[in-house]
Amino acid sequence: MPQLPASFVAQMNRLVGASETDALCAALAEVPPVSIRLNPFKAGAVPEGIAAEPVPWCAEGRYLATRPSFTLDPLFHAGTYYVQEAASMFVAQAFSRMDFTPQRVLDLCAAPGGKSTLWRSLLPDGAFLVANEPLHQRAMILAENMAKWGHPDVAVTNAYPADFAVLRGFFDVVAADVPCSGEGMFRKDEGAVAEWSPDAVVRCAERQWQIVEDVWPALREGGYLVYSTCTFNAAEDEDNVVRICNRLGAELVDIPTSPEWGVRGDTTGRNLAVNHFFPHHARGEGFFLALLRKTSETPSRPDKRRAKDRKPLPVAGGKTAASWLADDSRFKLYRPDAEHVAAIRATLADDADRLRAAVRTIWAGVLVAEDKGKKLVPTPELALSTALSQSAFPRVNLSREQAVAYLRREALVLDPAVPRGYVVACCEDHPLGFLNNLGNRANNLYPAEWRIRMQA
Repeated sequence: MPQLPASFVAQMNRLVGASETDALCAALAEVPPVSIRLNPFKAGAVPEGIAAEPVPWCAEGRYLATRPSFTLDPLFHAGTYYVQEAASMFVAQAFSRMDFTPQRVLDLCAAPGGKSTLWRSLLPDGAFLVANEPLHQRAMILAENMAKWGHPDVAVTNAYPADFAVLRGFFDVVAADVPCSGEGMFRKDEGAVAEWSPDAVVRCAERQWQIVEDVWPALREGGYLVYSTCTFNAAEDEDNVVRICNRLGAELVDIPTSPEWGVRGDTTGRNLAVNHFFPHHARGEGFFLALLRKTSETPSRPDKRRAKDRKPLPVAGGKTAASWLADDSRFKLYRPDAEHVAAIRATLADDADRLRAAVRTIWAGVLVAEDKGKKLVPTPELALSTALSQSAFPRVNLSREQAVAYLRREALVLDPAVPRGYVVACCEDHPLGFLNNLGNRANNLYPAEWRIRMQA
């Protein structure tokens, strides 16, 4: 790792003292721990042959003794687990302190999807998670990872925080893992060290404040803001939290922790109920989280949306698409665009329509089918979804070697006994995507933009 900036060291000396700063800087030169989080919807398991131990603040979190090649593990692509830094799993503890069960959650700065997949694991079926990313390319990565996680009660949006303001009081929870100066990622990202400066900290703090201020109208009174960064400094952490409380109207909610977790509190002497992860104390990267309850009123106003309130497109082929879903009576079919058929839980259809009228929505629910000429073709997202009917398509279990070849979009030849037509390609019974079995060969329908390029 490059030498840490002298101004960063001076900043930390002021915050936590010389001895703590020395210990922190030493930890930032060490190799970070490896951790994953299992998918409870897909009976996720630790990669074969690797010792693991629990992450104490998250039920599905696991530390791995060694780092495998995740890219070449088919079960990673099947969404049976997510590679996530352990400290950021502390979101689970924030959720546990809420005094009601949220029904509408916005993960505002969600790409690539670690915290969104965690939110979806924490929420009950029927609760609506909106995973958002303002930058289009990153939003498409988020959409891929949410599709692989497989839960249908999700929408992926591509919008800026201010775009959500029209949805006044719509969300019970807004999670804002705001863009930051990246101090907590120094040992994983040399670029973060090179780009850090005191001026960058000031700019980040102001940007973070603007993000929260812009989205604030969308959070209902009594709802929760989960504010987090991967920094140590007070400007982006404690100072912004105090600013939110005083200027927008909120109160901090304490999150109890166990001493052995190594989580630290306020560094500014104000005795704020906040949570710091320093890598010389806690087993994870640098991370800050505060849970705030909104105390200010959210005035309602008519939802005067532009003529994006489009008439629903007819769902031709809906009967066929519905037959591909498990318990299709739970779902309402719709067309997100002229080429696709999607399905949303019927109880969430109105919420999804309101969301789609307000912000750019990549998809809500699960993409089920795509029109290809006069044919309706099942989507890769359907194969990975827990909403897929077990009996809709034949399944073929590939060996790990075949599965990696499939994920590279290589041609496969299947056993003659495999039925012709669309087949779900699986590895250890976990779906990866579709094949179109023609008999003498099988067309690989894995998305080109998802394919792995790494060689063994």
